[in-house]
Amino acid sequence: MARFCVFLGSREGHDPRFLADARALGEALARRGHSLVYGGARIGMMGALADAALAAGGEVVGVMPDHLVEREQAHHGLTRLIRVRNMHERKASMAAHADAFLMLPGGIGTLEEFFEAWTWHYLGLHDKPIGVLDSEGFYAPLLAFLDNTVEQGFLNARTRAELFDASEPLALLDMLEAQLAR
Repeated sequence: MARFCVFLGSREGHDPRFLADARALGEALARRGHSLVYGGARIGMMGALADAALAAGGEVVGVMPDHLVEREQAHHGLTRLIRVRNMHERKASMAAHADAFLMLPGGIGTLEEFFEAWTWHYLGLHDKPIGVLDSEGFYAPLLAFLDNTVEQGFLNARTRAELFDASEPLALLDMLEAQLAR
């Protein structure tokens, strides 16, 4: 099946629904026969996602730069942990191993990785579907901002429409799977 690259936080966040959604997505990916590609941490949202996919029998590939192995507490129970030299190699490796991209709640690193993948899509460097999981309205302000960039003429409507979003993990996964089936 497909390999889904997920960008998300190495922290848990304050709302327990964030972790619940990460776990639900990890389990659903595995049960549907998909592989997970992510940042490789064993803590926070990252750890919850990976552990759920592994518990459901899924393949999980983590990609982590050497300098973050200790800081982000690398998950050593993965199907495969790819160690790279730096963040540029991390993003390139994650993209090379992915058929689709998703973003769950996270901080600036999550946003940076996600926006680079979306920018690569916009530039025609890949045609992989991209989605945002708006858990508990976490990304509602960002999605509204993106809609405003269209209204203000800084983003074309087609580019915005190519970014899928949903508030439930399974709904977003359904959308991305439909795009992969095209």
